[in-house]
Amino acid sequence: MRINLQEIPIQDIVLYSKHLKECQGYTDMEEEGVYGMGGKLNIRPSYQREFIYKDKQRDAVINTVKNDFPLNVLYWVINTDGSYEVLDGQQRLISICQYVFNDFSIE
Repeated sequence: MRINLQEIPIQDIVLYSKHLKECQGYTDMEEEGVYGMGGKLNIRPSYQREFIYKDKQRDAVINTVKNDFPLNVLYWVINTDGSYEVLDGQQRLISICQYVFNDFSIE
């Protein structure tokens, strides 16, 4: 196994266009899957557990990002077709995407 460190902007995951003020790349179909990067990133592969962050944990992720602090490393697997699966970091990514989509707000 080889691990390559890469910095990926949040807007690349949600494909958020500030100009158009819309998200085109994040879809949450609950039981059928959660995807980012226009379907190229499988955020909740079938072997992953369901989203379980409480509001306090979810808000802490957003505060971390808003304060420009580093998040813990997220681990992704590259599939043979060039797509990706989240091995570790599902809950953090879903929290960020839900915030971008205005599913919740924080003070």
